[in-house]
This record gives sequence, structure tokens and C-alpha cells, in this order.
Amino acid sequence: MTTSTTEGRKLYQQVASAIAEAIREGAHKPGQRLPSERDLAEDYKVSRPTVREAMIALEIQGLVEARHGSGIYVTDAPRAQGSAPELDIGAFELTEARRLIEGEVAALAAATITDEELVELATIMDDMVVENDKDVRGEGADRRFHVTIARASRNSALVNVVETLWDQRYKSPLCRAMLERARQVGVRPRIDDHQEILLALKARDPAAARNAMREHLGRVIDNLLTATEIDALERARSEVAARRVELARRSAI
Repeated sequence: MTTSTTEGRKLYQQVASAIAEAIREGAHKPGQRLPSERDLAEDYKVSRPTVREAMIALEIQGLVEARHGSGIYVTDAPRAQGSAPELDIGAFELTEARRLIEGEVAALAAATITDEELVELATIMDDMVVENDKDVRGEGADRRFHVTIARASRNSALVNVVETLWDQRYKSPLCRAMLERARQVGVRPRIDDHQEILLALKARDPAAARNAMREHLGRVIDNLLTATEIDALERARSEVAARRVELARRSAI
């Protein structure tokens, strides 16, 4: 099966719908392991990130579940479903858009940013360090850093686009689920990446600012790929469970 966007649905939705239909028709039975991510990507002629988004969408729907060190399985009692709910945009697609747009925003900002705005960015980075240390959810400082750069571009349309892309991170159930998984395995805003962006802006170097932003968001995509691997998530769950057992043991002393 070759998927396309001509049906007005995103690729991950087409793949998720096709697998859900196969489950309903009995091609994949309750308790049965689905083909590997690589095989599904080849079967549906899509990328592995698209397959991963489809798997997370199916998990949200209650049709499949991840099993540690084993793979993705059809649930023993899948919830009754009509048509698949609209899950909106995935984190890979969203971050790819941010990489394209925010790279150019940073280049423009490098030519127009003020000393006051540079000081503000440095202060926001301090807040980002605190949020990382305290495991604050919501990435408020990270969002402020990127929106401040957009405002330094002196283009209100670009500010609106950047803010909309950030807001979409929390409006989309699929994107929220993927970002939460990334946080569970320790993914946090990269301070060193943001420092490189700030240095390029301080140098008023548009090309360096563009490259720093694009490289940063490229690494975000790589981190999401790693963080949403089944084994990575299951390792995190196992470690949390082990810590809870150890805490209970110590509390009993």
C-alpha cells in the first residue's frame, strides 16, 4: 500500500487507519505482535518516524500496546471504535516545520536584534537551566527564548507563526503524547544549543544564527526519534518502578 496526502489526511493517520482496519478485520489478532517498525515503513512506503507516530496514535486509541524488549502488540481487548479520532500534528512534523521557519527567523533577527534583547535572552537561558534542574513541565523558558528571537526579527507575521507552532505542541494530543514520552526518558531543552544560537545572535551573524537554529532543531528531531523508541520508554518505566521499590524499602527502615 502506498500512502499519499491526496485524501486530505496526514500520512501517520493513513497508516494508523490502515492498521486499525486490519485489526478490525482480524489480520492482526488480539495479543499478536505487529510487524517491526522497519517492515511497516517498507509496507506502507513511509518513513519510520511516520510509523512511530501511527503507533502512538493507535496506543492513544487503545488498539495496541508496547511491550518491553518485544515490540508492539494488539491489545487483548481493543476498545470499540468508530472512525479514528483526529489527533492533529505529530512532534516530528511540527519540529520539521519549526526547523525550516525558525532558522530563517533567527537569520533575520541577527541583523535587527538589540543589546536589550540579547540580555533578555541570556536571562531566559538562566530560567531554562532552573526549569531543567527542577524538571518543570511546559518548557516555558524554552518557548520564551524562541518567541523573543522571533520578536527581534521585527516581523509580526513571523512572531505569530512561531507562537502558533509552539501552541500546537500542547493542543495536539499526538504531539503531547510524544513530547511526554521524550520527557520520561530525560529529554530536556538543550542549554548548549541555545548558547550557540545566542552567540551567533550576539555576533550579528545571520548565517551562523540560521545554522545554529537549524542544527538545534535537527537534534530535537533526533532526540525525539531516540526517546520514542519502545525500549527507551520501557527502560524509563522500569527505572521509575525500581526507584519506587527502593524508596519504599528505605522508608520501611
